[in-house]
Amino acid sequence: MAAIEKTAAVRYTDARGLAGALAGADALFVYDFLSTAVPAAWSAADRLQWLHIASAGVDPVLFPGLVESDVALTNSRGVFDDAIAEYVLGVVLAFAKDFARSLDLQRAGTWQHRETERIAGREVLVVGTGPIGRAIARMLRATGMRVSGAGRRARVGDPDFGVVHTSAELTRHLPGYDYVIAVAPLTEQTKGMFDSAAFAAMKPTARFVNVGRGELVVTSDLVAALESGEIAGAALDVFETEPLPAESPLWTMSGVLLSPHMSGDFVGWRATLVEVFAANFRRWVAGEPLWNVVDKRLGYVPSESRGGAG
Repeated sequence: MAAIEKTAAVRYTDARGLAGALAGADALFVYDFLSTAVPAAWSAADRLQWLHIASAGVDPVLFPGLVESDVALTNSRGVFDDAIAEYVLGVVLAFAKDFARSLDLQRAGTWQHRETERIAGREVLVVGTGPIGRAIARMLRATGMRVSGAGRRARVGDPDFGVVHTSAELTRHLPGYDYVIAVAPLTEQTKGMFDSAAFAAMKPTARFVNVGRGELVVTSDLVAALESGEIAGAALDVFETEPLPAESPLWTMSGVLLSPHMSGDFVGWRATLVEVFAANFRRWVAGEPLWNVVDKRLGYVPSESRGGAG
């Protein structure tokens, strides 16, 4: 932020002081991307032109006041793509090679030979065809996995997915896949898309991975599907309620891998997020088009608005 401080009056604040800091401010950098403080302080934004959030997801700031305003919204699209793709590859390998069981046996001092699965040739559906989904598709394809996508519109000949199904017909396509990866943005259309019907449509040998948003999943339906054997396992990095409540059955369920919303958090990610904002700030001051402008009605960055900020 040092370079920005040389050209602008910068106010740093926490949630409690946000309303006071917003008065007279031209731009707002929401560094705490999990904060829900912006809607309550919005009435103080008397001259705001631009809001940037330090994440790819924008749902914490996508409230009616902002949507209906002329304030531009940008995100940090591109920062986490490869790191999240690496995480997904990691949990796919962990399932296929039974690493969790190996660790349990190691701790018990037990020598137990087993056979494990190959991942080459396995079918994967990536639900969410934005840049993170594309990075996942490219990485999994490199291992020999067969990857398709699901997004807003169906198409063929996609450079990363080959075939893209429409998310509106998700349950129709789920039976054909060994791994289902959720990375869709959170919108009114995607909220709760992985429910009892979706899990019932999957193979009993399928594994479900969520690196998108916790609210994409109806957690009680996922728990029921795991308990009944409708699906074989789940790797979850995001949850409807975070931190995951201590009483959640997910903590101790067989075939479940949990991580605390960290799939994209590589060493140095905090500084990278500030660098992305600083690069966009330079464009804003120079009167150049901003990178990663979010369509506030859609809730994500359309392909034509992508930039080099990531």
